Amino acid sequence: MASDDIAQLADALSKTHVGDGELSYKGLGLKLDNAESVEELIREIEQYHGLRALRLEGNTVGVEAARAIAKALENKDLLQRCYWSDIFTGRLRSEIPTALRSLGSGLMSAGARLTELDLSDNAFGPDGVKGIEQLLKSPSCHTLRELRLNNCGMGIGGGKILAEALIECHRQSSALGAPLRLRVFIAGRNRLENEGASALAKAFQLMGSLEEVHMPQNGINYAGVMALASAMRHNPELRVLNFNDNTFTKRGTLAMAQALRHLRNVQVINFGDCLVRCEGAIALAAVLREGLPILKELNLSFGEITEAAALVVAQTVMDKPHMEKVDLNGNCLGEEGCEALREVMESMDKGDMLASLSDDEGEPDDEDEEDNEENDDDDDSDKYNDDNEEDGEFVKENGITTKEDSPVKPQSPAEVVSFLSCPSAEKLLQLGEMRTNLQQQVDASDPHKAADVLLKIASLYSEEPETKIAVLEMTDAMLKKLLCGSALPSYCFLSTLLVMMGLLKGEGKVKKVSLVPGQLLCLEHAVQQDYFPQHQASLLHTVLSKNSEALKSCSSGKERLRSALEKRCLDQH
Repeated sequence: MASDDIAQLADALSKTHVGDGELSYKGLGLKLDNAESVEELIREIEQYHGLRALRLEGNTVGVEAARAIAKALENKDLLQRCYWSDIFTGRLRSEIPTALRSLGSGLMSAGARLTELDLSDNAFGPDGVKGIEQLLKSPSCHTLRELRLNNCGMGIGGGKILAEALIECHRQSSALGAPLRLRVFIAGRNRLENEGASALAKAFQLMGSLEEVHMPQNGINYAGVMALASAMRHNPELRVLNFNDNTFTKRGTLAMAQALRHLRNVQVINFGDCLVRCEGAIALAAVLREGLPILKELNLSFGEITEAAALVVAQTVMDKPHMEKVDLNGNCLGEEGCEALREVMESMDKGDMLASLSDDEGEPDDEDEEDNEENDDDDDSDKYNDDNEEDGEFVKENGITTKEDSPVKPQSPAEVVSFLSCPSAEKLLQLGEMRTNLQQQVDASDPHKAADVLLKIASLYSEEPETKIAVLEMTDAMLKKLLCGSALPSYCFLSTLLVMMGLLKGEGKVKKVSLVPGQLLCLEHAVQQDYFPQHQASLLHTVLSKNSEALKSCSSGKERLRSALEKRCLDQH
């Protein structure tokens, strides 16, 4: 080693931080190629009695240097925390797995019991994960609490290897009576995609101990998101969920909303840049209304959310006493929508809670909506099987249902089938007692079908007494059934209804109904009834007030419905 290099190394090592059981070489920029280059570092490691944390971040470690460091670690049985991010800059990718195996071997030989392992910002790919596979399976990681693998380029293959290693670690540690209880998992920017994310979801569900999960920028779409959502609900201590910059769309968001219903300790939700969209945002608003009691931060930025849905979200965060920040930047509110959102927040003295709206995308135009319909669900061609059944529960495309609780519907009589295929007032009256069977056709687990049946019946409304009574009785019976449960399925039904009526921007190819005044008059009647909750009337009022142009063909019905909603909302206050 050249004398200049030795002098440089000695000077760098003189800046080493020692204390609190920690030996730190963080950010020294050392180029550690061989055993000679780490002699002084090794001497310090060997002489440090009670070493509990070793920081090597921001240096570059070669294979021979790693072997020498590993040898020094073999006597450090008290070592718990390894901060080894960004330690392979400039190294050949083929070198990294060997170096990692050496370092892991040293820890295992020492009998160390790690609580934190940080290998972030090491572009080691799937082969690098193989380099730490044995370490992760070993008793040295039975006590692991925090695992950081951000920006490592693991890919699908690496994600699967990592998942299997964690599952094996949990199996072995459980056999010894002290199961792995990982609390923090960080693996952003790793190209895990659906298969890698789904493999990890199995490990997460098995552990059930996670408090923070950070997996941004991983190319995960709804199928992988659904698998992760199913796993999240089995981790009741979750505090932070960060899935920023993955592609939820409606199905993934509904799955996450369903999972969040089971979680009471969540403080931070980051679903920014996840294409949550309007129906997804309203589903999350439903969960906010009934759960998430200590939520502090909600990020739904860059999600193609329009003004009406954003206002629904804003209204539901008002009652969260611990709420500190709501980020709805980069959505599709338009100038007036941004101002309306600010006014709503400020009217409740929550203006400081709202993040900047400087990157708003503006109101969507008709071309945007057409593009959305053409491009939506392009993941349908994905070969990944998105069946996501757990504990008898699964998420359907347009809503939430529970297999165990959903009775098999009896086969409909021919008269009911005939009515639904071509509804008329005459057929409705002729059904008589068979209208009960018609009511059985609607269920919150299939909001699209429920909304379709409701709109068909409501379209028959007239002032002819017998028809009017029959239509309103059927409307009441169906809505009472659809709105009586928790907020999430009822909000999913209402958002689907609003999409079909053209009042809310939907996702996918939803056929909009040609509205007639009777449908609005039935809703006018319904919102005045006791079974129609005030907060759901408020949701309708918010959406209607922002998109009333869609009802211009039914101006009289629109005004009557608007008036009824305003009265109901005033009663609320």
